[in-house]
Amino acid sequence: METIFVVDDCDVDLVMVKQALEASYKVFALTSADAMFELVDTVVPDLVLLDIRMPDMDGFTALGKLAADSRTAAVPVIFMTSYGDAETEAHAFEAGIVDFINKPFSQTVLLRRVGAHLRIDDLIKRRTAKLWRLKNGIVSVLADIVEFRDDAAGGHIDRTSQCIKVLIEALKENGVYADELANWDIDTTVASARLHDIGKIAISDTILNKPGKLTPEEFAIVKSHVKEGERIIDKIVAKTGDEEFLQIARQFVSYHHERWDGAGYPYGLAGLNIPLAGRIMSIIDVYDALVSARPYKKPFTPDLALSTIMQESGKHFDPNIAEVFFLKREAFNEIAINPEKHE
Repeated sequence: METIFVVDDCDVDLVMVKQALEASYKVFALTSADAMFELVDTVVPDLVLLDIRMPDMDGFTALGKLAADSRTAAVPVIFMTSYGDAETEAHAFEAGIVDFINKPFSQTVLLRRVGAHLRIDDLIKRRTAKLWRLKNGIVSVLADIVEFRDDAAGGHIDRTSQCIKVLIEALKENGVYADELANWDIDTTVASARLHDIGKIAISDTILNKPGKLTPEEFAIVKSHVKEGERIIDKIVAKTGDEEFLQIARQFVSYHHERWDGAGYPYGLAGLNIPLAGRIMSIIDVYDALVSARPYKKPFTPDLALSTIMQESGKHFDPNIAEVFFLKREAFNEIAINPEKHE
């Protein structure tokens, strides 16, 4: 059963709306926008019926707050008012509402219009989910191609994806860069992280899988995978026009080899000038490289890898992220040892 919030400071209107809808939906009758936002902490609605003129927070202000919250940004909102005019209606639709109902209203008409919008919203959700599965499938195939060619890094993409999810959730829990992370969709971000080494498609197998130390010339070629990755991502965006989905992916690609102290590549950025996605991927990428076997080295134990990471806090890595990484060390060590448990 879908959940509907009805927000109106008029008790009579609240009763009328609830009577019209409660047989078909779970209805929360709320007398203020503040009460709605308190409830959002525990319940996310499928639809909001929102009065415009309320004493503490008007409908337009509330609409803006709903749109700014990742939990409610996609929830359809219908304005209800007895003060409707053409200018107000136009402004409301520009602000993002899906419909406008003038008071007094017929309970039958209200029920039908609410039902119509919920059916439309359900259709959009199902089509969006289908599109997401398609996009995620394409990302996974591209990532698998990279890993298939880079024999030395077997399992790297899966392990780093798992670690990215753990670290982002831990950063949010600990209030580190929480405001910026609030706008990230975790599923999209984890999928995007799988593309961080996509540029290795353009690197010779001979160099990728060389069983020994690379020459300076060969290392320069390996480093070019960042620019090659940017080129590939930009080409996909140009072909599809879907810049939003690959926005975080491009940041993972572009900045995962930058260093907090500015000694990284390819741009030599330092500190907070490195986008957050790059700072997060940097620590995960290095940790996985340390605990993994390579033709030129034996794997570090998880504890030794963790010690190395912490020694580089404030030099190679963002110290705020490194601190949270340390707090979740057991989870990362478990992924390094038993990655299949976290798939």
